[in-house]
Amino acid sequence: MDGAEVIRAQLPTLPDTPGVYRMLAADGSVLYVGKAKNLKRRVASYTRTDGLPNRTRRMVALTRAMEFVTTHTEAEALLLEANLIRSLLPPFNILVKDERSFSYIVIGKGQGGKGQGGKGHDFPRLMQHRGSADRRGGGGKGNRRDSDLFGPYASPHLVAITISTLQRAFQLRTCDDGVFASRTRPCLQYQIKRCSAPCVGRVGEEEYAEQVQGVRDVLSGRSAEVQAAFARRMTDSSDRLEYEDAARWRDRIRALTALQSRQDINLEGTLGDADVLALHREGAAACVQAFFFRGGRNQGTRAFFPRVDADEEPGAILAAFAAQLYADMPPPALLLLSEPATAPDLLAEALSLTAGRRVTVECPKRGPKQRAVEHALTNARDALGRRLAERSTQETLLAGVARLFALPASPKRIEIYDTSHIQGAFPVGAMVVAGPEGFQRNAYRRFHIRDPEAAGNDYAMLRETFTRRFARARTDDPDRSAGLWPDLILIDGGLGQLNAVRDELAMLRITDIPLVAIAKGPDRNAGRERLFRPGQPPLSLPPNDPVLHFLQRLRDEAHRTAIDGHRARRMKAMSHTRIDGIPGIGPTRKKALLHHFGSAAAVASAGLKDLEATPGISAAIAQKLYEYFHG
Repeated sequence: MDGAEVIRAQLPTLPDTPGVYRMLAADGSVLYVGKAKNLKRRVASYTRTDGLPNRTRRMVALTRAMEFVTTHTEAEALLLEANLIRSLLPPFNILVKDERSFSYIVIGKGQGGKGQGGKGHDFPRLMQHRGSADRRGGGGKGNRRDSDLFGPYASPHLVAITISTLQRAFQLRTCDDGVFASRTRPCLQYQIKRCSAPCVGRVGEEEYAEQVQGVRDVLSGRSAEVQAAFARRMTDSSDRLEYEDAARWRDRIRALTALQSRQDINLEGTLGDADVLALHREGAAACVQAFFFRGGRNQGTRAFFPRVDADEEPGAILAAFAAQLYADMPPPALLLLSEPATAPDLLAEALSLTAGRRVTVECPKRGPKQRAVEHALTNARDALGRRLAERSTQETLLAGVARLFALPASPKRIEIYDTSHIQGAFPVGAMVVAGPEGFQRNAYRRFHIRDPEAAGNDYAMLRETFTRRFARARTDDPDRSAGLWPDLILIDGGLGQLNAVRDELAMLRITDIPLVAIAKGPDRNAGRERLFRPGQPPLSLPPNDPVLHFLQRLRDEAHRTAIDGHRARRMKAMSHTRIDGIPGIGPTRKKALLHHFGSAAAVASAGLKDLEATPGISAAIAQKLYEYFHG
């Protein structure tokens, strides 16, 4: 039974209600996810293949099964469709391809404070969050959504600068709750006037709450009012001859001025929160340039390169893009588009459901809104031009790699491996992936080496890394049809590493993937690398060869990723003491124990009577501690 017959067989049982449908291939993979106001009518349109575009006819021909979910409204169907597309990545859908997450500024409320009904902290923390807006931290282990979120910011660097500036102006704490609870004297942040030291009582709850409100006002676009209030206080202090206090307010005013001066492209008028999405396309290549404005101020831009088909309508691309973009981040009150979206009222209704308030979708034709869209469109055009030029260069380099190593075709997926450790401690294996689009960071993997005998042995670490990597590949992509298997493996190392990997893959009965090891030459000089291949003499390239430079970049990226993974493991271990994780020992008791004994090691070796003598430690808790360390 062909695809059209499969779809036709579903029609008798389909309802005339809104919903989402999925088209499945013979192997069960999802080909396409779509939404409909009337499921029966929309699915029936696929049975008339003569009027369908070529791409859609191919999709219908591959369809062997369908799945359906009904919803109450078409807006709910649009939201469900966007979430399924982001999670399933169907090949026939418009996809927003960008592995980078957005950054936010969070005023966390922590846990354990006496205020806010016991859920929050008397002295909220100012911090950075990167990722989904629904998974933001709150400064503690309590309600993770119990915090104020401001953003998104396109650049983590911009968030770091903004937080640093806000610290100078308002002196909120940035330390986590554990550090806050264990402080006995002000830290360096207080000495350099970046924190008001609430941890040791240098500022009261009421004054700190006023500082927190000031940060909220600035991040909400009311910085002019805050700056005017600071100016009045500076004048009042000066009139009272309190010049040191006046200088403090002057420094805060300068910090706010510096923050405002960094907003280089601002929306005119009082548009408040708005995002601008501008689409430029050349055939099957497309770029959507996004500008993010909050409180009328620019919070960064980002270029996206969605996967589209050449005959896709611009309005459909922008509508699908917006639905996926705001699946895990709050939409603004106003969305400005360069092309009229397909069903703009439906898109506005769906985004309003996500935001919990009204969202307006516009395609402006004149005024400051249109100028903002035109500026974004210019950036989209330039970004797509750069992307196409980079892709052409990347394809040329991949073709050079294919010629150098006698590959049958340019590799679509190159996997690069390296390991990192310090005298066997915190060993990590790293896999980096590159292809025609450049580095595929969402495909990177790190492997925490589990075998204690492998730690410190580069060959054994590589063997474990490859065993785990290809055991997973055989499970996720057994017939190698999903593109999860490499066309070329590059190893950071020499002949020894190459032989270790070759032998391990042979034990796994994988012998058809080309292997290359890249080792630095004498004195480890870059440009004198030697390339090792199984059964062939070492190969060296001229120092100025573009393919050599490309291989060096691949090798260096794997090296960086491995070191970052090792460093993350090491820092995580250093941030914990032997007291952490003991049931019944929270920040307060941990602080009391460390103050009394001086170190976690001293606590572990203390006797029962000494533990009972610690202020704040009951006999029952002392007994639990003693049994924990002494059995």
